[in-house]
Amino acid sequence: MIMVEFGLDTFGDVTVDDKGNKIPYAQVIRNVVEQAVLAERVGVDGFGLGEHHRDDFAVSAPEIVLAAIAARTERIKLGTAVTVLSSDDPVRVFERFATLDAVSNGRAEIILGRGSFTESFPLFGFDLHDYERLFEEKADLMVKLLDEGPVSWEGTVRPPLKDQQVYPKTESGRIRTWIGVGGSPESVVRAARHGLPLVLAIIGGEPVRFAPYVELYQRALEEFEQPSQPVAVHCPGFVAETDEEAVETLWPHARTMLNRIGRERGWPPLSRDRFENDIRDGAWHVGSPETVAQKVAHTIKHLGIQRFDLKYSAGTLPHDKMLKAIELYGTEVVPRVKELLASSSA
Repeated sequence: MIMVEFGLDTFGDVTVDDKGNKIPYAQVIRNVVEQAVLAERVGVDGFGLGEHHRDDFAVSAPEIVLAAIAARTERIKLGTAVTVLSSDDPVRVFERFATLDAVSNGRAEIILGRGSFTESFPLFGFDLHDYERLFEEKADLMVKLLDEGPVSWEGTVRPPLKDQQVYPKTESGRIRTWIGVGGSPESVVRAARHGLPLVLAIIGGEPVRFAPYVELYQRALEEFEQPSQPVAVHCPGFVAETDEEAVETLWPHARTMLNRIGRERGWPPLSRDRFENDIRDGAWHVGSPETVAQKVAHTIKHLGIQRFDLKYSAGTLPHDKMLKAIELYGTEVVPRVKELLASSSA
């Protein structure tokens, strides 16, 4: 049987109540904690929180929310989706996650990325012209910090370090750390060069078309003489009792989210036909438990991945709808995917 981990991701999207009223940021964060507690209860392996610094997402400090979740859970892995390393300091990132690892009894994970939004750059005083250099140099330092020994490093984006120890140390000696990429071959090769596991953020298009990136990553690991590493996929989706209910429930909230982002980036408005096409043939894993399970199994088998994370939140989608989706994902989708993978393997 193919061994695969199953996770859930959210950005802490600011939601609405049944009357369409905006939920306060504080309540959204408390709701995220409840969602994570339910995710563990229904058997999900991992829970990831995105980092954003804009008004449609409530989570700007994921490690603090993850620590609150750690206090109410025992088993589920707790990570980010993603940590925007370019506008952060790698030393502080390590210290925060080493602390999270301590309070969670070794369950902390990091996904390092450049993020799909750029609000953090002006907020923290970074120049977007340095986009590539910031991530490249900071990723290099982060890899050294993960070894948990004396660190010597010199670059252009922060002061150098000379035989510097960073605390606290973790009990296991290493925090599980991935690099998240959105489809750039250069980013895939970077992950392999650093010897870090890879997360492919597939938010548009048919997931199977990302197979060349998985193959490139495996070849690059060999060329850099790095050990074999797992590959994960992060995809948007939503589960309801029936296909029709899933689409009808998700559509207005996904449209609100994607049209706002589209206006910022010059995309055309999202049409219902395009949305349904993205569900049928694209990155969205939406429908009844059986429909979603079939598509998840298809994605896993054709990409040969070791972890699948469903981004279950979408814009203003209400808290109670997300709770139901989490319950169905853990109790019906994941067991069914395991059955499908086992039968395929046999």
